[in-house]
Amino acid sequence: MTIALDHLVYAVPDLQAGVAAFAALTGVVPSAGGAHPGGTANYLVGLGDGAYLEIIGPDPSRPGTRPRAFGLESLTEPTLAAWAVRAGDIDASVRRAREAGYDPGSIEPLSRRTPDGTLLEWRLTRRDDPAAVRTTPFLIDWGSTTHPSASGIPALSLASFTVIHPDPPSARGPLDALGVTVTVERGPAPGLRAVLDTPEGQVTLA
Repeated sequence: MTIALDHLVYAVPDLQAGVAAFAALTGVVPSAGGAHPGGTANYLVGLGDGAYLEIIGPDPSRPGTRPRAFGLESLTEPTLAAWAVRAGDIDASVRRAREAGYDPGSIEPLSRRTPDGTLLEWRLTRRDDPAAVRTTPFLIDWGSTTHPSASGIPALSLASFTVIHPDPPSARGPLDALGVTVTVERGPAPGLRAVLDTPEGQVTLA
């Protein structure tokens, strides 16, 4: 069963400021992705190999909105908060993970509209997790929707991606159940680290 990195979620408290800071840091201007019904909006940058970086924050067109997604309700600084893996068959992947001792959560539909009004729809797993940074990925299935990495967005290269955890063996349990291969390093607190190759040199997001 094919499992591959789908995208990294870089949460920012102010979307426009976060995108401007990212562009200044990397030399690449992210492309507007669109708005989600829950009060968030995003910008995208390709990472190669069918993956992308999602910069997500409160929807600027809805002033005062503090969505709960990815800790945005209380977020004060940009954070690499989560990641998603793409499953060829999300239903089968969830069943297999549960049989291996990890429950990825329920499979739910989600959508967003692109700036030109196109509705994109997909399914993903949702699991109650109060952690500020989620070291275990959620699963996503785009169905017949064109994958965002194939929509002509600007691109960088992902040099490395690492999961950080105080107890690496406990972090590897859910990853193994999902069939995900990723480097896990010991650190003082759970976290994620992505190193990007950019026109401005290597940039680290955490």
